[in-house]
Order: sequence, then C-alpha cells, then structure tokens
Amino acid sequence: MLNFDFYNPTHIAFGEGKIADLDTLVPKSARVLILLGGGSAKQNGTLEQVMQALGDRYIKEFSGIEPNPTYETLMQAVKEVNAHDIDFLVAVGGGSVIDGTKFIAAAVYSKTDPWDILLTTGSDVTKAMPFGTVLTLPATGSEMNNGAVITRQETQDKLYFRSKTTFPQFSILDPTRSYTLPPRQLANGVIDAFTHTVEQYLTYPVGALVQDRFAEGLLQTLIEIGPALIEKPDDYELQSNLMWTATLALNGLIGAGVPQDWATHMIGHEITALHGLDHAQTLAIILPTMLDLRRDEKKSKLLQYAERVWHIHEGTESERIDKSIAETRSFFEKLGVKTYLSDYNITASNIDDIVVRLQSHGMNSLGEHNNVTIKISRKVLLKSLFKR
Repeated sequence: MLNFDFYNPTHIAFGEGKIADLDTLVPKSARVLILLGGGSAKQNGTLEQVMQALGDRYIKEFSGIEPNPTYETLMQAVKEVNAHDIDFLVAVGGGSVIDGTKFIAAAVYSKTDPWDILLTTGSDVTKAMPFGTVLTLPATGSEMNNGAVITRQETQDKLYFRSKTTFPQFSILDPTRSYTLPPRQLANGVIDAFTHTVEQYLTYPVGALVQDRFAEGLLQTLIEIGPALIEKPDDYELQSNLMWTATLALNGLIGAGVPQDWATHMIGHEITALHGLDHAQTLAIILPTMLDLRRDEKKSKLLQYAERVWHIHEGTESERIDKSIAETRSFFEKLGVKTYLSDYNITASNIDDIVVRLQSHGMNSLGEHNNVTIKISRKVLLKSLFKR
C-alpha cells in the first residue's frame, strides 16, 4: 500500500529565452551573489544573459566551485555573503554549483561548525538563504530537489545532506545553454539521470504502478536520446528531453512511496573522493555489478526491467536478467564511458582503502533492505575491477 507525502516548492521556468524571467523571479531590492563553476558560463554567454536579466540589482560574482564542490571553496563564498550583505543567491551551472549553493545557503545561518551540516545530513538545518538556479548542465536533478553532496579536501570526505529549507525557489531550464557541452559531460548527464531512476525503481514491487511506468518512461527516453545527443549536442529537442528527464529523475516524484536503494551511489562517492573519477563514471562501473550480485533479491523488478525497458521477452528468467544487465553496461559503453575500475587505473590494491572509507562513514547496511554489508560492497568492488 502506498503511503507518502510529496513536497516540492521549486518553480520551473523551462524553454529558450527563459533566463529573462530572472527579472521577475528575483526581488528588485535583492543583493545578489552569482555562484559559478569553472568559466563555461562566461564563455558561452550564459552569464551575460543572467547579468542583463538582473539589471541594476546589486551583484557580486563568486567563481571556481569545483565539479565535486569542496567545503573549503564554499566557505570562502560564505565569507563573501557576509562581507557584502548578500541576501539572495543565484547558481549558474550544473549540479555541483547548485549543490554548493545549497550548502552556502544553509551554512550562512549555521550556529556551529558548518561541517556539522554534513555530519548530521542536514537534520539540524532550520533556515537557509533564498536562492534560484540557472541550469547549464542537465544531470543531477539538483535544480528541483533539496539535497547536495559536498567534499572536504582536507579529509577526503564526501557527504550528503538535505533539508526542507534548501529547495531552490526557482530553476530556469533553457536547453540552449547546454549546446556547447563536450561529449563527456553529456554522457555523464545521461548516466547520472539513468542511475538516479534505477536506484528508485529497481528494488521490489509495492504496487506503485504509476511510479513504475513513470520510471520506465524516463529510462526509455534516456536510452533513445543518449547516443543521438552525443552526436548532435545542438539539437534543441534532444537537449530539452535530457534536461527535463534529468530533473524528473530526482525531484522526488518517482521515489514517492517506494523503496529506494542508493548503494551504488554510496560506493561511487568513495571512489570519487579517493580517485577523482567523475560521479557518473563511478555509477557506470558499480551499477551493473551491483545488479548482478543482488539479482535474487531484485529478481521481480529485474525481470520487469528486462521486459519493459529493454524489451527482452525470450529465455529463462536468469538469461533475461543477464541480458538486461548486459544491455545496461553496453548502453554506458556506447556513450563513451568505461565500466570497469581497471579502465581508470584502479587496482585490487585500492579496494581496501575504499572499503575503509565506507566503514568510517557508517555505510555498513546499504540498499532497500539495509543488507548491503561491507562484505557485499567489497565483493561489488572486486567484481568491478575488470571484465571476466
């Protein structure tokens, strides 16, 4: 039986030219800090459009938020907020910039060490600055949810938090802002959205027919548009569908009232923290193996996934599951993303370090049944080393 509350206050402005809506979405009297990443927003003209839309408001810029946003950099932005009496934040970028902005918004009001926000997964956050986003890289869905993942360089910790106070007030989704993304980032976006969907779908049946069909539609859309988008990044229809799919994959709707997994993500975070891989690269490595090793507990949904998503109807149950997992790995590879740890020069000698990090962060009982132990995580990592 389904039983859930669904809450999402983010206003979405979708379509070409929507950046101009900033003029009505941001208060006229606001003192604005624009948060940026590595410079692409300046190079492709997005920042210029943002500045024009904001007009004569008081504006400061803070750039340099990393692809895996770091606590150290974000605390510099908090200092800027306080130094210039900033009262509104605008994130211009992808999920990392938006995640960083959520942390800044909460950290400004922290009465203790702001790192405690991560240590308590946001449970002690009661207030955050208002902020909006201008999305330039569809992938994480951060533009329509309240969660963020932050890395602390000093300790190599990569932790997650969420709070009802850290939803964006609005998010502007203009697909033309993604035209100049390189193939690697587009592929990462597709894989990120795909795995977000899988983590909420491939668990066990609970009679959530709407969420199941919704998730399957998102997965089929990504399979259809992914390879084409790599070839035609300036196709408005393709970019529109990726941007909206990535947003819907993690805005809470398909996960409402259903069991969720996230074991793949937790292991992936540790790989990124220790070895610097893109988040999506870690997902492409871990997900196929995770599904294979947990095929018995996920049997019913894996068979449904095989039939409805990959249109696999022939063979024994075991053969159909094998084919669905193989299709998943093949899809990632077709996007140009390698799916084994050895492809990234990670060897068996590195596994212990990753496992130790999982233990230190309390990741001892992951998955929808809380039965992905450290022992199973180790097996997943070992089996993900290279093709056998």
